[in-house]
Amino acid sequence: MHHRAPAPSRRTLLTVTAAAAAAAVTGVTSPVAHAETNDRGLRRIIDRMSLEEKVGQLFVTRVHGHSATDPDQADIDANLAAFGVRTAAELVARYHVGGIIYFSWAHNTRDPQQIAALSNGIQQAALAQPTPVPVLLSTDQEHGIVCRVGEPATLLPGAMALGAGGSHADARRAAQIAGEELAALGIRQNYAPVADVNVNPANPVIGVRSFGSDPRAVAGLVAAQVQGYQRAGVAATSKHFPGHGDTAVDSHYGLPTITHTREQWAELDAPPFRAAIAAGIDSIMTAHLVVPALDPSEDPATLSHPILTGILREQLGYDGVVVTDALGMEGVRTKYGDERVPVLALKAGVDQLLDPPRLDVAWNAVLKAVRDGELTEARLDVSILRILRLKAKLGLFRRAYTSRAAVERIVGRKAHLAEADRIAEATTTLLVNEGGFLPLSPASHGSVLVVGADPASPSGTTGPPTTTLATALRELGFTATALSTGTAPTAARIDEAVAAAAGQDVVLVGTYNVTATSSQRTLVARLVATGVPVVTVAIRNPYDVARLDGQRAVLAAYSWTDVELRAAVRVLAGRARPRGRLPVPVQSAEDPTKVLYPVGYGLTYGP
Repeated sequence: MHHRAPAPSRRTLLTVTAAAAAAAVTGVTSPVAHAETNDRGLRRIIDRMSLEEKVGQLFVTRVHGHSATDPDQADIDANLAAFGVRTAAELVARYHVGGIIYFSWAHNTRDPQQIAALSNGIQQAALAQPTPVPVLLSTDQEHGIVCRVGEPATLLPGAMALGAGGSHADARRAAQIAGEELAALGIRQNYAPVADVNVNPANPVIGVRSFGSDPRAVAGLVAAQVQGYQRAGVAATSKHFPGHGDTAVDSHYGLPTITHTREQWAELDAPPFRAAIAAGIDSIMTAHLVVPALDPSEDPATLSHPILTGILREQLGYDGVVVTDALGMEGVRTKYGDERVPVLALKAGVDQLLDPPRLDVAWNAVLKAVRDGELTEARLDVSILRILRLKAKLGLFRRAYTSRAAVERIVGRKAHLAEADRIAEATTTLLVNEGGFLPLSPASHGSVLVVGADPASPSGTTGPPTTTLATALRELGFTATALSTGTAPTAARIDEAVAAAAGQDVVLVGTYNVTATSSQRTLVARLVATGVPVVTVAIRNPYDVARLDGQRAVLAAYSWTDVELRAAVRVLAGRARPRGRLPVPVQSAEDPTKVLYPVGYGLTYGP
């Protein structure tokens, strides 16, 4: 029988809240600083928790709004609809959640000082609970094409770009810069680095989020990033275990099956996770996919005891925090209802339940499973101890708050921005350079038309790509005009681009995941036919070169964020030598058994 700890006195609560309020402004130490943060001390905290508080510790949820206590009315309405509460503070008080994940679409990440204030407001609510435990705030800040916190924070090259750079030191430094800035915002768990080995060019969900297709190369870069993040005081999270690299289905919308044998898994998918564990990774995220060779029941890995306990815990010896991928994704909801998923995930060996579609349904399902005896309270305690150990390791019991001064000092600092540019410069990959056409000079090719795809900025704060490329060219002395033609240019827009090309010295085309039927192919072919030299830069997957013909030069940038596009322009203009090497093979579009450009391929300038 579990006995609820006596409620704290009003005076204790007021003291805690006052201390929290002061700390939010000054950055002073948290009011639970006296709590011992060894296992014995942490177990005492667990013993003081009610069953409801224990259940809450296992959940990481989204919440709407830029402020913990005073969000905009639209966000209040969204919170009422989703959670039956108005604010993040009320959410923490009702559900005792152990973690909150920030999203830009939930209006959590407007600007650095706002994010830090939101973090402090959430911690204040957490430390005013009957059992005060700081919240672990998390986000998906992979950099490259997945980024929740935008400028003026430093944006860095994504995984495949770092794979093209090939430098462990750069990968480690990029993660350390990213980690230092996240920590200053109060975000102490990052769902990065991606440890998936992208061996399938048709992968719709991983692609450039992976460091590459070579398991050993990926393993080295994953370990480097784990070290960088954790050196900065942020829990790194390798994902998506047991490996999401060889799938043609996006687990957001369906349930992928990985057909690797156990031997292939050990050879292809496992090495980066082994490397992450050896590097001391704090958390590992599960994948919503089926691997029949690892679990013949064909349950998704997130719900698989053989995969999470048998392989991850027992075979790989991992005892850190296991977090699910988002529980609202279709891949995990295909086989079981939303009430069963969180219970089955805990039974499989998960610790943190990330962003269930209905928090009340999931939370009550876990509570009921304990009351019905399907889950024991002791099982919950095992996961809560892992979560509290991580919070203690991150120093959250000593200091749950950040400060305005930390944000001013660290986020988007000049030295970080300069390093981001330096790191990006080493990633741009030159695949084609007919007759040494590049580098361009303003004297011989001064007039440039920039056309192409303008996908939305990953963080909502950069781009659009055609404008970024044109601006970077103008800064280097070129005359550049931007014309956005989109990812699926219409016949009218193609005509417009062809007309605009007349009299130009060069046309630069930003291509985006060109397929067999893409009208981007028509755009490039029509521009080539004008006789004006065409240069393409692949702003996402580097495979575009296999579906296009006639360009004088081809670059791969691996992402359309400003830092990578500006680096590509410096290479284009000869301000930097191309040093990137393909971290994935580019196969022929007609014959996938034929490799056009192998791993390690990349041209450079001069001798």
